[in-house]
Amino acid sequence: MNRIERHPVVDVPAGRPVVSFSFDGHSMNGYAGEALSSALFANGIKQFSLHHKDKAPQGIFCANGQCSQCSVVVDGLVVKSCITALRAGMDVRSLRGLPKLPEDDKPAGKPKPESLSCEVLVIGGGPSGLSAAAELAERGFDVILSDDKADLGGKLVLQTHKFFGSEEDCYAGTRGYEIAKLLEAKVRSHAKVRVMANSPVVGIYKDRKAGLYINYERYALVDFKAIVVAAGARERSIVFPGNDLPGVYGAGAFQTLVNRDLVQAAKKVFVIGSGNVGLIGSYHALQAGIQVAGICEILPKINGYKVHADKIIRMGVPVYLNTTVLSVEGDGKVERVTVATVDKDWRPILDTARTFEVDTVLVAAGLSPCDELYKQAVDFGFTAVKAGDAEEIAEASSAMFGGRIAALSLAKIMGRNVTIDQAWLDKREVLKSRPGDVIVRDPLAPQASWQPVFFCTEEIPCNPCTTVCPTHSIKLSKRKGSLLDLPYFQGNNCKGCSMCVAACPGLAVSLVRMAGSGNCEVQLPFEYDASDWETGTSKMLLDQDGKNLGLGSLVKKFYNKKYRTWVLTFSVPTDYAMKVIGIRVQDESVTKPLPVASYRYLPDNAIVCRCERVSVGDIVRFIQDNEVRDINQLKTIRVGMGACGSKTCSVLLPQVFRKAGVDPATVTVGKQRPLMMEVPMGQLVNEAERQA
Repeated sequence: MNRIERHPVVDVPAGRPVVSFSFDGHSMNGYAGEALSSALFANGIKQFSLHHKDKAPQGIFCANGQCSQCSVVVDGLVVKSCITALRAGMDVRSLRGLPKLPEDDKPAGKPKPESLSCEVLVIGGGPSGLSAAAELAERGFDVILSDDKADLGGKLVLQTHKFFGSEEDCYAGTRGYEIAKLLEAKVRSHAKVRVMANSPVVGIYKDRKAGLYINYERYALVDFKAIVVAAGARERSIVFPGNDLPGVYGAGAFQTLVNRDLVQAAKKVFVIGSGNVGLIGSYHALQAGIQVAGICEILPKINGYKVHADKIIRMGVPVYLNTTVLSVEGDGKVERVTVATVDKDWRPILDTARTFEVDTVLVAAGLSPCDELYKQAVDFGFTAVKAGDAEEIAEASSAMFGGRIAALSLAKIMGRNVTIDQAWLDKREVLKSRPGDVIVRDPLAPQASWQPVFFCTEEIPCNPCTTVCPTHSIKLSKRKGSLLDLPYFQGNNCKGCSMCVAACPGLAVSLVRMAGSGNCEVQLPFEYDASDWETGTSKMLLDQDGKNLGLGSLVKKFYNKKYRTWVLTFSVPTDYAMKVIGIRVQDESVTKPLPVASYRYLPDNAIVCRCERVSVGDIVRFIQDNEVRDINQLKTIRVGMGACGSKTCSVLLPQVFRKAGVDPATVTVGKQRPLMMEVPMGQLVNEAERQA
């Protein structure tokens, strides 16, 4: 079984009930209630179906119910395995070709829909939706909060790292899954909020009703006066040959498997994209015992926080800038990925190609907002606002403020006498801001007493080190006068308590003091398992850029339970004590490419519409041959007609039109389907309830 039995920062649940099921006639085991897709991954199954068009193997992509790549047949019915809970005795089969409708000659009978009502319907239980629901409840609104997952918190549930931002305002220094629990507890404490977990809103209708799929079992209609759409975002696909092979999937899907469901989903991964999602996903892989061959970024600079990139590089993961993916290859699954440097016009330079042997490629190339229900509500003239990633892709800390601000904006529209605190608006702008300048810090010399050394040099919104210091000796500089300012030690009273070391989300603080005989003691943060390390153990220590400095001898270790972080004290030579900040986790041999690059660079063969397997070349030829100026015309060749409802391919079509010589701005947009996801016809009329 590919299960994570030990994790440095996540508690592995004990005593989970084990159930048996079968896949293509083979008996397997999994945990009752877990996602079927995760149970299959844990049993080594990564190919879920064969496409009806060309029998191409299909694997997961989003693991979030947004696409259809994980479809399987369960007890004769086609389901998305990522949103189907495992139960005992399931007969699971690969979906081979087009599914068949089961025979059913029973009359449907007279519909009798279930009805609910509220003043405000909040769609999405992530950080923005939870914050909006709590704010509205405190203003006396009757709220229904709907979410498509059993556990509230959205993407926070998948995040095992400590968050940046302000400790006072958005739980900075706290791990994402812990923030999710805090926000959920706050919402559930309000009597004015009815939480409908595991119950997605699947449609908005002209008669001011929303379709709610309760527990993925029965359909209900919700009367509302206004809605908040905080449905988050979905993974963006990108176009390259082999992008549809099993083993190519979103970084968020990887975090779902590894961090939420504790499945060791890969042996070695390569990551596309150096934004925070890609950088953090790489870090999570290492914590789960999975090797990372590298990260590629088409831009000339890293796209995420520098402290995230610094710690990844220190762990032994290279980041290749000005580099794109040429292709992913393998026999029915991912076996190799080839990347190459790009020129000034973003074209790959083929003689720079290098190939890595991996079994998984993570796509971390951005997110697309899930705002279709908001657009539908606005088209119908309903009172609606959006929040979080549905409004603007940003960090979860910004989403919390965004939810509160959206709630108050809605309250004002609905006639309540409320005021939006300007300080909230200002803080949100800071929290969602791009990284600022990189500041060169003045070199420091070791002292007889402890002093913190800061390795954060890029201006980002973060302050936990200032708030945890018991002597208040760490303060932000006043260069910008905001949370973006860098921290500095502005006193002489450091007690060596290590709280700043353990709390720092970027693992960018050490403590140093003289220890005699030409040596210093250095306290370092470490978020991997050090429980077996003995005093006297020697480790190669690294600087901020991941370069070897020399060996250090472990003097003592301490596990900070609050921050779930080891603080390791090493004895090191004085000449490099002030430069030490990391310990290599991954051997350099893991990241070496094959001696000779191997690829077939055929960009026109790259798949755009994954559901219907329509390629770049197919679409370009159709656009040019038929002078297409309306995306709906592409349905003729099945583009956007698949089970995902065009959620995946729609964001790729503008670049395909450009390739065909057509300005996307001149093209009529595609028509959205009335339902956001599949709902069985019988559930739409509550047939199961009538027959009970």
